[in-house]
Amino acid sequence: MFRFLRQQPRRSDSAKAAKERLQILLAHDRSDRARDDLLPLLQRDILEVVKRHMRVDSDAVEIKLQRGDDMSSLEINIEVPDAQSRQAG
Repeated sequence: MFRFLRQQPRRSDSAKAAKERLQILLAHDRSDRARDDLLPLLQRDILEVVKRHMRVDSDAVEIKLQRGDDMSSLEINIEVPDAQSRQAG
């Protein structure tokens, strides 16, 4: 009977730790999904801004998000048209 009383707090502590770990994993998974959903939105918004100033094909915009341990970087490549087609029409 004394063993049961001693083990009860350990199980409770273990359950709390497992719950915290699961919450961290779920938050991390959600943030990854949010980042993946962000790229198409960024591409659309950037394309809209660029189109205000020049004619650009939708396929001419490429966006890459690279994630590292300490830092993430966003790379944007836009194929700029020649001088004759720069004015939006």
